[in-house]
Amino acid sequence: MIILAATPIGNLGDASRRLIEVLENAEVVAAEDTRTTQRLLQALKVENRPRLIALHDHNEKHKAAELAELAEQQDVVVVSDAGMPAVSDPGYGVVAAAVERGVTVTAIPGPSAVLMALAISGLPTDRFTFEGFLPRKPGERRSMLAALANEPRTMVFFESPSRLASSLTDMGAGFGADRRIAVCRELTKLYEEVRRGTASELVAWAEQGVKGEIVVVVEGAAPVSVSADDALAQVQALVASGTRLKDACAEVAAATGLSSRDLYQAALAAKRA
Repeated sequence: MIILAATPIGNLGDASRRLIEVLENAEVVAAEDTRTTQRLLQALKVENRPRLIALHDHNEKHKAAELAELAEQQDVVVVSDAGMPAVSDPGYGVVAAAVERGVTVTAIPGPSAVLMALAISGLPTDRFTFEGFLPRKPGERRSMLAALANEPRTMVFFESPSRLASSLTDMGAGFGADRRIAVCRELTKLYEEVRRGTASELVAWAEQGVKGEIVVVVEGAAPVSVSADDALAQVQALVASGTRLKDACAEVAAATGLSSRDLYQAALAAKRA
């Protein structure tokens, strides 16, 4: 089988007993960086020395099938440098190839920067969306943020320290001056820090220079107050532009807080009228 193994995101004390047992018995480990994994084995006092296979962004396309085939004969443990493989890290391609071949895939749960940042952000946690890293190019980044401006769920992003100030500036422009944001830095590590405020308040801090691993949690957009008739008109406009009725209703419902089902029924009734 394929075993996705979550590794500590900073504090080695977060390594589970199950993770250590699996590494102690592993024959093959696919690692994002084999040197990092070797240091992890040493730090966890794992005496086993499994066969290490590099699995990273540049080789996953052709390694995925090879690892899935290998997993038909023996267990293959997949690890990233930190956290859960396949979540903004190599691993998805291997899982997809394994599923296609009918190979069992399981995971060892463990530390997650996404969930930890969300939990301690002070922002709503009942519904959220993980957006990964923002684009490096300013124009692409602004376009992505513009597309998310009406997203009602709490949003979680990864960002590099060098681009944090620029991204916060763009968030302020795209999401509005009052949108609440939490920047979580060096989670589980010695200098763990959470800064909360609006984009403009946080930019000044970020411009002074920030180091470490960064997770940005952003409050979702408040529902737009519109009448049922106006919402129906928005649905009809989306349908006229080629959007499926069901998808159009879901989009307008997310932006307005109205019921998607009610919008759907109203749109059908308007068609029959």
